[in-house]
Amino acid sequence: MRLTTQTDYALRTLMFLATFGGRATSAQIAGLFGISANHVAKVVNQLARLGYVRSIRGIGGGIELACDPSTVQIGKVIEDFEGNMHLLECVDAENVCAIEQFCKLKGVLAKAERLQRDYLNSVTLADVVPAKNQLNQVAHD
Repeated sequence: MRLTTQTDYALRTLMFLATFGGRATSAQIAGLFGISANHVAKVVNQLARLGYVRSIRGIGGGIELACDPSTVQIGKVIEDFEGNMHLLECVDAENVCAIEQFCKLKGVLAKAERLQRDYLNSVTLADVVPAKNQLNQVAHD
């Protein structure tokens, strides 16, 4: 599995917000990671629609986490951004392959997907948040 840039930026945004707490701007997040502010802004809009962040407009506005980091499952965030993550079409569909009746690969791939999904859902945002001083050091390098 390879995640899209959008999912990568979503996870980075959530990690940033969980580390620093309070409000931040898309520009601050983009600046720290050296990534496109426009892309971060698009990701923030999606994160807000999904309920992971709140967007506050006006002076002193910005974005902030809408939930406790310990309740945000990494696997769920990935699923929300990636959608269908099947390794092959046949894992989730019937009648797509001539050897489906006797193919053992479908079961192997389905188990691999299940193990991956279960593991990623066992990890929360709180589990992957870097220490504030580590991000501060990166910001000042």
